[in-house]
Amino acid sequence: MFFFLLVFFAGLAAGRFINVLLVPGRGGKRGSFSFPIVEIISAGIFLNCFYFFGFSPLFFKFIFIFSLLLLISCIDLKTGLIPNRITLFLFLWIFFWQLFYPYLSPESAALGFLAGGGLFYLIALLSRGGMGGGDVKLMAVLGLAAGWPYMLLVFLLSFVMGAVAGLGLLVFGKKTRKDPLAFAPYLSLALWFATFWGLKIWQWYISFL
Repeated sequence: MFFFLLVFFAGLAAGRFINVLLVPGRGGKRGSFSFPIVEIISAGIFLNCFYFFGFSPLFFKFIFIFSLLLLISCIDLKTGLIPNRITLFLFLWIFFWQLFYPYLSPESAALGFLAGGGLFYLIALLSRGGMGGGDVKLMAVLGLAAGWPYMLLVFLLSFVMGAVAGLGLLVFGKKTRKDPLAFAPYLSLALWFATFWGLKIWQWYISFL
């Protein structure tokens, strides 16, 4: 119990830091865009990673990945943009771990990276602006993290969740069909599910075939 409490408060602190990055000069103040939702989500990230990995190297790898994705998602929701510098930092972090503490085979990681970026690039071309360049780069990086074939699960889950959320926003009048949809949150959630429950989701899906 002590370690879970320690991890919980560490996650809250990380969420407070993300708030500072989101709202420079007044991050974490009540009334800012993200208080206290970001801190609660951050604590959940830390607790879930600790539950699955304990205090292993993978715990530190994935809390950083999902903390960066939380930051990216909040920025995308606020501005409609995915900063290249943060995506590059995320790529370097995942690439470093793949080199020195590989979680996937080199072939799986490389194919996930190329297929993820390639699929989203094709969608961006066909949609003529419906999918932004930031989404393409982020999907490539998440493909590197998930590897093949779990990149396909990230791809499918993100579109299913995005479609459901977009439909809900249309129904409740929060968006029109011409309004862009911030996609980073759904990519991030898709990687979350693929990382922790990917095998069970695949097995569940295959059971219907």
